[in-house]
Amino acid sequence: MKSAVLFTATALLALSMRVPPLTAAAACDTLGTLGLRGGTVTLAQGVAAGAFVPPATGRGRGAPPAPYADLPAFCRVAATLQPSSDSAIAVEVWMPASGWNGKLEAIGGQGWAGAIGYGSLRDALRRGYAAASTDTGHEGGSGQFALGHPEKLVDFGWRAVHEMTGAAS
Repeated sequence: MKSAVLFTATALLALSMRVPPLTAAAACDTLGTLGLRGGTVTLAQGVAAGAFVPPATGRGRGAPPAPYADLPAFCRVAATLQPSSDSAIAVEVWMPASGWNGKLEAIGGQGWAGAIGYGSLRDALRRGYAAASTDTGHEGGSGQFALGHPEKLVDFGWRAVHEMTGAAS
């Protein structure tokens, strides 16, 4: 709990500061050193306006993803949460470098939702929200991950969104 509170306090402080972009990016980068209870921060980086390119999904949909040219500068934090010994919940939290509306939008998934919702993160960030998304503890769009893994099914059913929201807020 202390780690989540410290993470939130540092993130909110970084977002509320009126500082030049280089200093804001440096503050974002320091979030990578924070410890999360039951998880690990895997990435913390400032992203310049219009520079984010979503990762390729590997679903064979043609051309590589285009940059999200309409995005403002933001702080991107990725983490892996492990509330059980069989959990590996990927989450991303995007925080606007300026113009934050004071709200967090937690992005849910659809169907078997085994991916970070980059499009939904983009839409929330454009509206001034800090936003968080999760892969619900698995990759892909089927229920195969749950066979023989009851903890992963719990992650998918409710725990991933709960843990993501707690870590992001």
